[in-house]
Amino acid sequence: MARSSTTRRRIGRPVSSRAADGAVRKLITANGLVAILILAAIFLFLAFNSQRALQEVGILTMLTGREWYPTIGVPRFGFLPLMAGSMVVTLTALVMSVPVSIAAAVFVSEFATRRVKEISKSIIEFMAAVPSVVYGFVGLAVVVPWVKEVFQLSSGLSALSAAVVLAFMIAPTIVSIAEDALHAVPNELRQGSLALGNTRWQTTYKVVLPSASSGVLAGVMLGMGRAIGETMAVLMLTGNAAILPSSVFDSVRTITGTIAAEMGNVVQGGLHQSVLFNLGLVLFTITFIINLVADLVLEKQRKRWRR
Repeated sequence: MARSSTTRRRIGRPVSSRAADGAVRKLITANGLVAILILAAIFLFLAFNSQRALQEVGILTMLTGREWYPTIGVPRFGFLPLMAGSMVVTLTALVMSVPVSIAAAVFVSEFATRRVKEISKSIIEFMAAVPSVVYGFVGLAVVVPWVKEVFQLSSGLSALSAAVVLAFMIAPTIVSIAEDALHAVPNELRQGSLALGNTRWQTTYKVVLPSASSGVLAGVMLGMGRAIGETMAVLMLTGNAAILPSSVFDSVRTITGTIAAEMGNVVQGGLHQSVLFNLGLVLFTITFIINLVADLVLEKQRKRWRR
């Protein structure tokens, strides 16, 4: 009888475990479907509220328009200065942040001691947790006067000032994902390279970095998505001049800054509001494409290391 009871318990454990696994899989699947439905609902909401501007102004006119004067007698709703402002700020921030962030990820993953690695990760997580408005205040107090003095400008409120602050803001995203990608490279590759006579540094840039390149690229693209979607810091630091910039020293206005500055002052249901919803739809599409490509790149690396 005791043996029979023990046998039932042993058989019962795998059954309950499989049931728990099935429940968890269903819960994860349900959460994924809910996320997709929420994303679709956001897109439909933006598209529905964009209809008036699409009918009265036209998407091509908005996308190619070079002037943004939404409150004059005959309003002009050109998205080109706003998209150009976003691109200048984002690309400048990436140029400044990516080399330093990747170098930091390589150091943390390949060269840092365990204690230094723990401290570094804590600092990175803290940087990611700082509110963007705090970065904006620091930028106004430190970066803007520095840019004005160093480059002899009439105003430090420029694309460069916003890009400097934005470079610090996107660094935690790039460092975290790039470090995870480097950490995921099998140790057998490192050991094989060292056995062939390569130094630790040679192993890192000849073997580890190329092997983790897709994950590092995904981190850069997610950082780019984070930069494009940033609102408060760029609103406080760019100068908000809706013009086509000729250099990083010009004042610019971004897509997010325009939406944040004007949405609260428009007539509900009016043409201006509908145009801003179109602007939000453009931003949604850009960030969706960037994040989708980054996810595809990460999935490519996961499949590579499953082989």
